[in-house]
Amino acid sequence: MTKERKNYSPEFRIKAVELISALGSLKPVATELNVNHNTLIRWKKEYRADKLTASGVKVKSKEEQELQSLRKELNEIRLERDILKKAVSIFSKSDR
Repeated sequence: MTKERKNYSPEFRIKAVELISALGSLKPVATELNVNHNTLIRWKKEYRADKLTASGVKVKSKEEQELQSLRKELNEIRLERDILKKAVSIFSKSDR
């Protein structure tokens, strides 16, 4: 008996946040749109942080993009290092 998760369009989310701003209260908007008030709070935070756009894609700053690419590169390098460590241990055992 699990509830099916609702997916709201980015345009709907933006309009909901604008409606909250216009009415000045969150509760009537949540009731009218049949959306959980915690969801509206999250949308409002995303909207204020400029992470909620009409295209639905969260906009990342240059620093966030660079951090993401550096983390990806670090994970790849760690994987390569671990593979090389295993290879060295395998070849050193065969020398004995």
